[in-house]
Amino acid sequence: MTESGEWASIPHMAQSAAARFGDAPAVVEGDTVLTYAELGDRVDQAAAAMLAAGVQAGDRVAIWASNRSEWIIAALGLQTAGAVLVPVNTRFKPAETAYILARSGARLLVAEAGFAGIDPAGLFHQPNEDLPDLEQVVVLSPAVPDENLSIGVSWADFLAAAESAGPDAVQTRRQAVDADQISDILFTSGTTGAPKGVMMNHGQTLRQFSDWCDFADLRQGDRYLIINPFFHMFGYKAGWLACLLRGATVYPVPVFDVDRVLELVEAEQITVLPGPPTIYQAVLDHPARTDRDLSSLRVAVTGAADIPVELIRRMHEEMPFQRICTGYGLTEAGTCTGTRPGDDPETIATTVGRAMPDVEVRVVDGDREAAPGDTGEVLVRGFSVMAGYFDDPKATAEAINADGWLHTGDLGAMDAQGNLKIAGRIKDMFIVGGFNVYPAEIENSLLGHPDVAQAAVVGVPDERLGEVGRAFIVPQAGAALDPEELIAWCRVRMANYKVPRSVVLRETLPLNATGKVMKEELLASL
Repeated sequence: MTESGEWASIPHMAQSAAARFGDAPAVVEGDTVLTYAELGDRVDQAAAAMLAAGVQAGDRVAIWASNRSEWIIAALGLQTAGAVLVPVNTRFKPAETAYILARSGARLLVAEAGFAGIDPAGLFHQPNEDLPDLEQVVVLSPAVPDENLSIGVSWADFLAAAESAGPDAVQTRRQAVDADQISDILFTSGTTGAPKGVMMNHGQTLRQFSDWCDFADLRQGDRYLIINPFFHMFGYKAGWLACLLRGATVYPVPVFDVDRVLELVEAEQITVLPGPPTIYQAVLDHPARTDRDLSSLRVAVTGAADIPVELIRRMHEEMPFQRICTGYGLTEAGTCTGTRPGDDPETIATTVGRAMPDVEVRVVDGDREAAPGDTGEVLVRGFSVMAGYFDDPKATAEAINADGWLHTGDLGAMDAQGNLKIAGRIKDMFIVGGFNVYPAEIENSLLGHPDVAQAAVVGVPDERLGEVGRAFIVPQAGAALDPEELIAWCRVRMANYKVPRSVVLRETLPLNATGKVMKEELLASL
């Protein structure tokens, strides 16, 4: 028995899942069904191919691809070979991906040419010496798409070389992977500087996401529609990895399309549908929703600083979910808090719940504990806190203090019951005439207006007050929203310094791949 439970590592857990769940479906993509036993065989083949390619224990291997079965097979294959997984955001351009590859020292890249503009050949339009560690690019398509990709090989050809490694070599390498070995390096978004690589080990990952399965009530036989991208913790660890832990079935969704989601829920009797609030809003507002049989849906898991209470109420009343939960997490510490069964819609919408097992969460104002209801920085301590930033001890020391508390950079307030309410990022806070203003609080209030579908608030310069709020609003479909009337509505409901001084109407807001508003783009548009 290890800290992570009965498995020493993710590869040990995956091998156990193949044996325990056997003929049960592990991954379903259209008409293709991959059983747990078949998944186990393909993982071993991918691991053997990694060995044949010269991948050593501790090497970094990157994956730049959409949600698909090969992503899972490649990830488990490289981890079985003792390597470290480096997921790459599918929205990245070649230059951004090159930074991640160079920073991590990735030896091999698995890439899906053509998806959302992914261009692995584009990495080599610059001199190869910019990526001295990268030895091979494995392309998830029938053929290598660009003759300039001199070190490229197709996925099929890559797997064909597996025979030269042999099954004994794979098992030997798997047995050597232990709980303390780094399992993955997930890079932060880089919105406050260059992206940093967050290191997590096998033991803490398995332990934490076994707890997550309990939190979300994920069960053997569940059918989990994974819309959250695999390169993100929500799609990877709280997604397909959680499914393997419990024996659930993965339904990968490469691109969110509400019509396709409704179709899959009905046809495949999907039971688990996590995602950002915008996904549930899109489903609820879709005119064809009531024509679909969605009765199989049991679990919804979401999270954001600004979830409308009305959205949670509608999810309870208009959809068949038995379990609706919200939580708070970050790359550096995984899922830190979550709501619990029995929490009312207001608690689920306006807070992110209480601390997860064996994780401590506090809110501080400078060196002092913030009083209940007062806003301060959120700190986290426990087994789930990262092993550190890859090859960056200075940044690690700045993030984690001598007592083991991780400074999250998030602002929050704790209520008397221990529920955490997120007020936004420290960097997003602005000061109006000496008063701190937290955008998430204003956005949540704006979402209470019947004609507001989405809201994002940023601070803009002001000669008299230093800064004031500007609200970017997406109106509800068909609504004739007047900016001045919305500002007047705000004046009745919030302190004057919180009231946005200007409102900009937009058809859409810029969102990242996990559904969060990219405020840096809004600021750049000013």
